[in-house]
Amino acid sequence: MKRSKLFGIALGCLMAVNLIGCGASSSSSSTGSDAASGDTIKIGIFEPKTGENGGGGAQEELAIEYANYVRPTVTVGGKEYKIQLDWQDNQSDKTVAVTAAQKLIADGVVGVVGGYGSGVCIAAGSYYSNAKIPAIGTSCTNANVTLGNDYYFRACYLDPFQGEVMANWAYSNGFTEVATIDNIGNEYTSGLVKTFTDSFTVLGGTVVDSETFQTNESDFKAILTNIKNSGVKAVFAPTDYLYAPLLLNQAHDLGLDVQWIAGDTWYSNVLIQDAGDNANGVVADTFYSEGGNPEFDAGFKEWLNADASRKATNLDTDAIVGNHAVSYDAYMLLCDAIEAADSLEGPAIRDALAALDESEGYACGPYKFDANGDAIKNTSYICQITSGEWTYQSTETVQK
Repeated sequence: MKRSKLFGIALGCLMAVNLIGCGASSSSSSTGSDAASGDTIKIGIFEPKTGENGGGGAQEELAIEYANYVRPTVTVGGKEYKIQLDWQDNQSDKTVAVTAAQKLIADGVVGVVGGYGSGVCIAAGSYYSNAKIPAIGTSCTNANVTLGNDYYFRACYLDPFQGEVMANWAYSNGFTEVATIDNIGNEYTSGLVKTFTDSFTVLGGTVVDSETFQTNESDFKAILTNIKNSGVKAVFAPTDYLYAPLLLNQAHDLGLDVQWIAGDTWYSNVLIQDAGDNANGVVADTFYSEGGNPEFDAGFKEWLNADASRKATNLDTDAIVGNHAVSYDAYMLLCDAIEAADSLEGPAIRDALAALDESEGYACGPYKFDANGDAIKNTSYICQITSGEWTYQSTETVQK
């Protein structure tokens, strides 16, 4: 079956059988230690259902569930295997992430998809590698997720690229002096602040004020006051989503009127809900902008709208964000590698991923991995909240 036809098949199944009989997905964890049990194999889903990144994890899980609906089986050695999804909650916590990874390994998954948050992926990575189980990151952008790990790949771009893109956007839009906000000990935030600062400085810009905070802080009045006193007109704050509405709402209370610039974690409809009018004007980058692949958009939207609980998980909207697209792609990439390897053995699937060069069947376009296992991507989409909605602003490309 050509993968480019899978979107259309999913739509046909939705209309013809009302979500029954054209594919299977499971929301319960599997047990057992064999790679295949009869006609079933298990793919591990390593995402935060809870914790500070639970909202982002929920978005990604929706897309993975949809991908499993579109493609519920793989064929290996001439035999068709049903895919059972083994969901493990890493709770947005590095310690729990190790336990979740160990559970997936014990369950005998043939591969892992996930996840949201670089820190938890870094914590789990060596366990997958030691067990020779390939994993494909969804939106974990820190370079250390894949660096030195032959079994961890990723579908999204990296922080060095993302930081450069946002620095270019800030400088080209007339912001020559900015402030930054860093979360101490958070790999994602610290990595982005560093790459943004380096790139912005090379362009001729100046980071006037570099503010920091500790994980789980909720009162940002002191650092926001410092930023207000610095006189800058823009702030780069690539924090985890949890802190975004707190920063925006407290900045409004202090009368701090600046251009907020963020990373991909702020690109969520939850922000509009949680920060209201204070979110207007926020700029963030994302892996995918709705409209980029009309066939994917139509299929995913119809699937969301066919079940009230799915739509509720997506904040009662059928809007598509970048995390949906890369998570869908990560699942499809793993399925493609399994079939290309014609094997359920981890090393063979890993080798197939490393050699993969495909253009059809993905939401975000063609995929090929570099020597580190990172998808070769040079495009980001800049979006801004305008009148309570995310709107596309520009496509940014960095040539490597």
